[in-house]
This record gives sequence, C-alpha cells and structure tokens, in this order.
Amino acid sequence: MIAWGDIYKVVAAMAPLYFALGLGYGSVRWWRFFTAEQCGAINTLVVNFSMPFFTFNFLARANPYTMNYRVLAADAVSKALAIAAVSAWAGCCRAKAGGQSWAITGFSLAGFNNTLVVGVPLLYAMYGKWAQDLIVQIAVVQSLVWFPLLLLGFELRKAWVGIPAQGGGVSRCSSSSGSDDDDSAGGRVGPVSSSSSSSSPPPSPPPKKDAAAEKDVEMNAEEEAAAAAGTTIRLWPMVRTVGLKLAGNPNVYASVLGVVWACIAYRWDLSMPGIVTGSVDVMSKTGTGMSMFSMGLFMAQQKMIACGAGLASLGMALRFVAGPLATLVGAAAFGLRGDVLRFAIIQAALPQSIASFVFAKEYGLHADVLSTAVIFGTLVSLPVLIAYYAVLGIL
Repeated sequence: MIAWGDIYKVVAAMAPLYFALGLGYGSVRWWRFFTAEQCGAINTLVVNFSMPFFTFNFLARANPYTMNYRVLAADAVSKALAIAAVSAWAGCCRAKAGGQSWAITGFSLAGFNNTLVVGVPLLYAMYGKWAQDLIVQIAVVQSLVWFPLLLLGFELRKAWVGIPAQGGGVSRCSSSSGSDDDDSAGGRVGPVSSSSSSSSPPPSPPPKKDAAAEKDVEMNAEEEAAAAAGTTIRLWPMVRTVGLKLAGNPNVYASVLGVVWACIAYRWDLSMPGIVTGSVDVMSKTGTGMSMFSMGLFMAQQKMIACGAGLASLGMALRFVAGPLATLVGAAAFGLRGDVLRFAIIQAALPQSIASFVFAKEYGLHADVLSTAVIFGTLVSLPVLIAYYAVLGIL
C-alpha cells in the first residue's frame, strides 16, 4: 500500500501548480494587472516559447533505446479507441453546431494526461523506478505523436472554416492562432460586480466577453452554416494551409528535434555544450509554471466552473472512466498482466494535461471545458488514483 510519506511527496509536487494558478487568478480578479489583450499575449508566449523549450528539454533527455513497446502499443490502442469513440459521438451531433470541434475536444479530454507533474511522483511512489521509467516513455510518445496530431486537428478545423468553399460556402479566413484576444479591451480586466446598484451608469468602455469564447462561438456557427449548405472544401488549399501551419509550429519541430537529438546522443554518448544546455533549461523551466499562470488568467475572466456542471461532469467521466476503460482494452490486446497492467490503467486515469488547455486557449476551442478539466481533475485526482490503486491491488 502507498505510504503517507509518498502521498505527501505527490501533494508537494502538485502544490506549486496551484501557487502559479492562484497568482494568475489574482492578477486579474483582484489586482487587475493585465488587460484581456495582455492575457492573450501571455498565453501566446507560453505556446510559442515556454512549451516548445519544455518539450525539447524533456524529450532530449529520454533514452529512446529502452522503450517498452508493448506498453506503448497498448497506450496507442487506447488513444485510437478514444479517437474513434469521440468521432462517432461527434458524428451523431453533426446536425448541431460544432460536431468537428467536439471531436477534437473529446480527444483532448480522453487522451491527454499529466504524465510528468503528477504521473512521475505518484507512480514512483506506487510501483517504484520501473513505473517511473514507463510513464516517462509514455510522455515521450505523447509529446512526439499525440500532441502533433491534436495540433493537426486544430489546424484542420481552422482551415475547414477559413478556406473558401465551392458553391459559395464560408469565405472568411479565421485569425491566426496567436490572436485569440480582442484588441479593443483597453481597460483592466475584472469581474462585473453582482452587487452593483441598478442605478449605476454603465461602465465605459463596456466589459466584453472573453475573446476566445466569442471566437469559439463564431467558428462553431460557421461550421454549422457550412454543413447546412452542403459545401465541399477544396482539398489542396486546405492541405497546403495546414501543412504550412504545422511546419511553422514551434511545438511540432521541438518534439522532432528533441527525439532526433536523443537518438544521436544516446547512440554515440554525446552531450550538448553547457551554453546550449543552460539556454534551454532557463526557458524550459517556465513551461509548467507559466501554463498554470495562464490558466489562472483565463479563470479570472470566467465563472469558477466556466463550462457548466454538465460539461464538467463529462470531462471528469472521460478522464477518470473512459480513459482507463479504453486502456484496459488495449492492455488486454497486448497481453499486459500483473503490475504492468495495473500501471497502465492508473496512468490512464491521471489528471488532464496542462498543455491541452494551453492549446485549446490558443486556438479558441472550448478552453473553458479544458480549464475546468485540468483544475478540478487535478484536485480530485489524488483520492481517485489511490482508490484505483487499492481496488486493483485486490483484484
């Protein structure tokens, strides 16, 4: 059974996340340090600098020649099942706005877990060094394969909405991923007080909704219009647009460069010059903290449960129930047994990946759902994961 001292280590690893989250929340809700435009700029900084350096630094240090391919294959099957399930569910909702959007968001909720901040200390405490090594390997594949696929989905969605369709379909090009927030929010961001007198004059300029939420509603409406019109998108312009976007995305080539360097370094026992290592380290250390800080900024502009209780419950179900069930199928297919099987199920129930929120915010797609999943998923994850550990130890 996991010891109380090991539980404390996990809590100690998670507490700094909420410190950064609280600073971001207070910076807008209480102290009003940042405007809406500045909040969007901070998230763009995280997406284009902090996260790529964090990913590269992590992948470059992982040994690619010691992978457990059966575990990785079982994880791949579980994610493929998640993609198929959410795609089928989104297909049933095709008549409603945002079917394609919910396929992407559903995949994020079911397929991306917090392997490093929560997974490494927790699974090491539960099963030891071998489990820590396996969760790092899963994190490598998640960064190299699954996150680029998620980015591909985001870019395909933008291209589907933004490229002119044959027969008079959607023709307005969506804005770039780095411009989610409105330029016109000139004042400090802060909540609208519910206790204000009805006779008070309206503020000037008037408060605006979060620009990412407005953009999300707008793009979903365009998807509905395009589907209703039965239009078809020309293939080559969309492929070219998506290809150029992905080729210029720092997160994609950070993943590729990290794995390439790891293959070279561990094959010929090489190391980076100290000046390069130091430069990468100083930027990569901002990845997790700035991601949580950005989430706090976003929370301060929304309600506490921004997506509502129904969607919050859906996110928890996908994370803590659907993910482990899909992993159980994949593990059975590749003959995982014993503690390795238990490890596979528990790692699938880890809380939501912080990076999934960062990308959702940057692309203006259901960031409220992802922020709720990360915040509340991380809060409830420790008792849920210990419950999984106890039950699986009996079976």
